[in-house]
Amino acid sequence: MDGALEDHANNMRFLGIIRQNAERLASLTADLLTLSRVEMRRKELNFASYQASELLTEVIDTVLPIAHKKQIRLQRQLSPEVDSVYCDAEAVHQILINLLDNAMKYTPDGGSITLGTRPRGPSHVEIFVQDTGVGIPAEDVPRLFERFYRVDKARSRELGGTGLGLAIVKHLALAQNGEVHVESVLNQGSTFSFTLPVEAPAVPQEVHPQFTAS
Repeated sequence: MDGALEDHANNMRFLGIIRQNAERLASLTADLLTLSRVEMRRKELNFASYQASELLTEVIDTVLPIAHKKQIRLQRQLSPEVDSVYCDAEAVHQILINLLDNAMKYTPDGGSITLGTRPRGPSHVEIFVQDTGVGIPAEDVPRLFERFYRVDKARSRELGGTGLGLAIVKHLALAQNGEVHVESVLNQGSTFSFTLPVEAPAVPQEVHPQFTAS
């Protein structure tokens, strides 16, 4: 408005900056609303039994174009002992999209990401996202699921994101009677996982936050 519109050397660059920040603000607002609804239990979850393999295939199909662009190999590792899970399919989809988005951001071009399942005790299934990325310093691991916590602030700003993705993952997992877990080795990669029940609980139970890290 002060004349940059007629600055043909920079006007498109300025518009790009405006668009980028508008998109970030929209993402931040959406993530804050999602997190608020889940924390206050205003987000209605629709529970049913789903084939775990179908849930994973659907999310892989969603992120495949991004993986191809970065030449990242996506693979599945499904346990034959895992069949169905009792969950909200949309919530699981959002958890996995958030985890895969992070994995692809911090995995160098040409790396690999494995999405898989394994049994976790007699009543739960664990779904995990394992990458060959940069890894996370041990001192940062316990705080990863805090809202707005960033391991590398400069790089996080460069790659985009709201700083709320892992907080949403944690609360959506807890809302489905699950828990979250992370293992990471610096410069070797990370594995994020969450659990889901195999069947509907016999008696509804109060959900208590659970998070483990190593």
